[in-house]
Amino acid sequence: MSRIWDSLFSKNGLAAKEIAMKLVHVEEGSRIPRVDDLVNELALGRGTVQGALRVLENLNAVRLESKGHLGTFLTNKDLHLLKEIAGVGSLMGAMPLPYSPQYEGLATGLIETSEQMVNRLDLAYMRGSKHRLEALKSRRYDFIIMSHLAAEEELKHDDNLVIFQNFGPKTYVSSHQIFFANPNDNLIKEGMRIGIDHTSIDQSKITLLECEGIDVELVSVNYMQLFDNLMNGTLDAAVWNSDENRAKSAFKIGAFKSQKALSVSEKASTAVIVIEKDRQDELDQILQLNKQKIVSIQQLVVEKKKLPHY
Repeated sequence: MSRIWDSLFSKNGLAAKEIAMKLVHVEEGSRIPRVDDLVNELALGRGTVQGALRVLENLNAVRLESKGHLGTFLTNKDLHLLKEIAGVGSLMGAMPLPYSPQYEGLATGLIETSEQMVNRLDLAYMRGSKHRLEALKSRRYDFIIMSHLAAEEELKHDDNLVIFQNFGPKTYVSSHQIFFANPNDNLIKEGMRIGIDHTSIDQSKITLLECEGIDVELVSVNYMQLFDNLMNGTLDAAVWNSDENRAKSAFKIGAFKSQKALSVSEKASTAVIVIEKDRQDELDQILQLNKQKIVSIQQLVVEKKKLPHY
């Protein structure tokens, strides 16, 4: 790091920072802006621009080749180094713990596609959509990932939230189902103890809809502890992410009987990015995501054709 900044504390070095940002967007093998164009656009002297380009070459951020009247071409660049010189930071996001192939794939898609963006993405992993929302509002993160269902619920109560990107059905979870401790059960009945995690908007809303009109005992429990509570008999049933492989083999699974629960389950399967509305103009410029590529990478991870990388 020091070798970079030591070289940039000069007139040419300061100019190199501005030009580095321009070259981030130039593809290898393409012609870079002419010196005269950089002089006019950046209000710099011709000698300063030429010196700045030498600084970038000396730092091995770029390799340039002059082709006479055709101009100067960028034959190679170190994208991460160029961004560092330009002073471009990363954007921080938060998403669920990557305990399922769906989450692993989404994280992999976001990280890999961001490597070609000016502002790289870094991800933190937090359980509970309400916790992620609190972190977004406190500006600990630039964006968060949650389900479409959870996002819509929160947008009703906070007009400074907006859905920035919708990745489509089955990008958050494949589905939610009901898991029963007793293999003879296939529907929720009166007197049952039903697990509910109030920090998970999806799980709690679907649970309440499925239990509507049935006299059950709602037991507050951490979402990640549902498995153990079903296993030890503390709970009789719980709504859970069907991507949880160990639960699928351990418990009887039932479908929703409530049409209301069924109708919201697709929104609960859809991943969205939520940001603060007052930052939308800013993030429109720098959070430019290739949705199709992200979802494609996610699917490869889910199908075990690609190793997770996040």
